[in-house]
Amino acid sequence: MDRSRFAGNSLPLPSLAMSTAPKRIRKQYVNSEYPLVIMRFEDGHEIKVYKGTGKEFDAYPGETIKLLAMYDPTSHDRELVDTKKSDDFPDAAE
Repeated sequence: MDRSRFAGNSLPLPSLAMSTAPKRIRKQYVNSEYPLVIMRFEDGHEIKVYKGTGKEFDAYPGETIKLLAMYDPTSHDRELVDTKKSDDFPDAAE
């Protein structure tokens, strides 16, 4: 097999700068209004926050988070009450 025609066709190695993932930020949310709020993140995962409680969470800067209220735990009905960017939530206490 003639390998000379393959010479020079190798791809350049990616630089380390290309492989850096965005750093996640630590934020918090307190539910003081609704019986249950479900925080739905862009990747599809959800966090439940019951009334009178709060949660700390990690998110990417600029990530969109939907806040869904659930009034009846026996029903799957959810009401969109707010859509916020992760930067709009207060920083988590350290």
